[in-house]
Amino acid sequence: MISIRQRREIRATEVSEDFPAQEENVKLENKLPSGCTSRRLWKILSLTIGGTVALCIGLLTSVYLATLHENDLWFSNIKEVEREISFRTECGLYYSYYKQMLQAPTVVQGFHGLIYDNKTESMKTINLLQRMNIYQEVFLSILYRVLPIQKYLEPVYFYIYTLFGLQAIYVTALYITSWLLSGTWLSGLLAAFWYVTNRIDTTRVEFTIPLRENWALPFFAIQIAAITYFLRPNLQPLSERLTLLAIFISTFLFSLTWQFNQFMMLMQALVLFTLDSLDMLPAVKATWLYGIQITSLLLVCILQFFNSMILGSLLISFNLSVFIARKLQKNLKTGSFLNRLGKLLLHLFMVLCLTLFLNNIIKKILNLKSDEHIFKFLKAKFGLGATRDFDANLYLCEEAFGLLPFNTFGRLSDTLLFYAYVFVLSITVTVAFVVAFHNLSDSTNQQSVGKTEKGTVNLKPETAYNLIHTILFGFLALSTMRMKYLWTSHMCVFASFGLCSPEIWELLLKSVHLYNPKRICIMRYSVPILILLYLCYKFWPGMMDELSELREFYDPDTVELMNWINSNTPRKAVFAGSMQLLAGVKLCTGRTLTNHPHYEDSSLRERTRAVYQIYAKRAPEEVHALLRSFGTDYVILEDSICYERRHRRGCRLRDLLDIANGHMMDGPGENDPDLKPADHPRFCEEIKRNLPSYVAHFTRVFQNKTFHVYKLSRNK
Repeated sequence: MISIRQRREIRATEVSEDFPAQEENVKLENKLPSGCTSRRLWKILSLTIGGTVALCIGLLTSVYLATLHENDLWFSNIKEVEREISFRTECGLYYSYYKQMLQAPTVVQGFHGLIYDNKTESMKTINLLQRMNIYQEVFLSILYRVLPIQKYLEPVYFYIYTLFGLQAIYVTALYITSWLLSGTWLSGLLAAFWYVTNRIDTTRVEFTIPLRENWALPFFAIQIAAITYFLRPNLQPLSERLTLLAIFISTFLFSLTWQFNQFMMLMQALVLFTLDSLDMLPAVKATWLYGIQITSLLLVCILQFFNSMILGSLLISFNLSVFIARKLQKNLKTGSFLNRLGKLLLHLFMVLCLTLFLNNIIKKILNLKSDEHIFKFLKAKFGLGATRDFDANLYLCEEAFGLLPFNTFGRLSDTLLFYAYVFVLSITVTVAFVVAFHNLSDSTNQQSVGKTEKGTVNLKPETAYNLIHTILFGFLALSTMRMKYLWTSHMCVFASFGLCSPEIWELLLKSVHLYNPKRICIMRYSVPILILLYLCYKFWPGMMDELSELREFYDPDTVELMNWINSNTPRKAVFAGSMQLLAGVKLCTGRTLTNHPHYEDSSLRERTRAVYQIYAKRAPEEVHALLRSFGTDYVILEDSICYERRHRRGCRLRDLLDIANGHMMDGPGENDPDLKPADHPRFCEEIKRNLPSYVAHFTRVFQNKTFHVYKLSRNK
């Protein structure tokens, strides 16, 4: 196991459509010399300062995270095998393909090795470019070959610096989104500060570098910024086309780099559907965004050799259903309030039924089962029926897939982020309800979306989009902790926008009869500045201490195991074991695996269940036969799994296997009445006694405090 040890008005003015900067406030503008030239110079100055701050804060965040990674592991000083072991679980698997591409004699041979891979899953040849989202590793390996940097930069540093560089882009995109919404770059600065001070809850890049989400989320943030700009009314045609291009490119790259892209974009499609149905978004712009989502997914599908999981995604079915339902209900946005509400409910029902129908038809045609474990997990998670399904329970018992811990809100409150977020959210939700009710009641109003009569409550389309976005992703984060990084980063954007928004302060001051243009100016600048000063005062010393704290990677047992495998086993040997460990075996040794952590394939899930019988109560003959059916030469047993105490009873891996096999669990506690005592003792425990029935099939060839390696006999 790894351990870490110590080393010694008043909306100031309308936003310019060509620049993200708004004029800061009316009073400030009045002080400027009159004339178009003065205003233009002020805009250019504001844009220059704000843009410079955005780039600087992005780069500083990147350097900060890279320094934390270096200080935590002493990455520059440890051996190559230790660096590779630090890429745990699926991170190591993804990085191994970058390493594989670099070790190939030519790029063409590297591509061939990925398309016809027979080392990731023994006795099978699979197309890795179809199965996994690893084009980023392919691109980086080619880039490393082409650039004249081999003498100055090791491949591993080129890889991790690229990821930390993407974090600079990520923070800059969050900054720009907040700036676009509020009209002042001060809002973006506050969003970036909140992102950094809430690092524990906004990112995990420094210790899971190759994880797919760390590649994808920067592009997702760019997409949100581009959509925010695109939804502004009265864009110039050229600006609109360029923004659509930015949305398409960022959506495509986001889809290409993360296997769960379709579920995130489904949430976005639900945001668009909600706003379009409530007349809070131009229908034409919603149609463009639906089309970009479908086009991006289809392009990724082609690049992934027609990956059936993409074609069978709910997103494609949902977007097609929206188009069909629109054609069938042409007068959806006319009539009285009750009439429109009825039409809206019928429209929702029609889209839902069409989505399920199309999705089932596509999956039956394609015989698609790759994502069934996700729906089993969701069904069990939300109490729609108890399950003994091994795959569903494997997810349910992981903390990352549980509910968001309550202490998260305590940490977010320490930085004042949560309080500010709730404050802004409550106001904007209230406004959204008023605007939605007004839109549904006043169906004869022919004004364009985003414009209302003077004196009425208004919610801009870009604000409405970000509001529904943060609500839906908030529910996702509350239900599944692993998805909190999608919400908390946007929380920084939304809270900072609200505190710097003239519209928010105007509405609030009017409600308490304190409205005054000067007060709006004071509030929208003084509040964020005071929060920035508070964050610097409270968190700067801790950040400096964190940067000065030096640690070192320390995992001697795993290092010893990898070195032994490299020195004492044939290059073509096949290894079985836990998914997490085998990813490291492939990266560090290049040996063939029986299974691995990329779980989005039904046959791999069945194979993993079979291999995991080494931790179940099965006869040695049965385990030997199962392992040999996958060509296994060596099996690695881990004491940390066999004698696991990290999870509660019922969630330990051995318990999940017992339940799936119909056996009673170990230890004190209740069992379901239909579970029966097993006929055999637990394999991983009994094999260590060297009984004849076990020695006949398994010979121990390596042992340390953590791992036991057994060689399988080849007797028939």
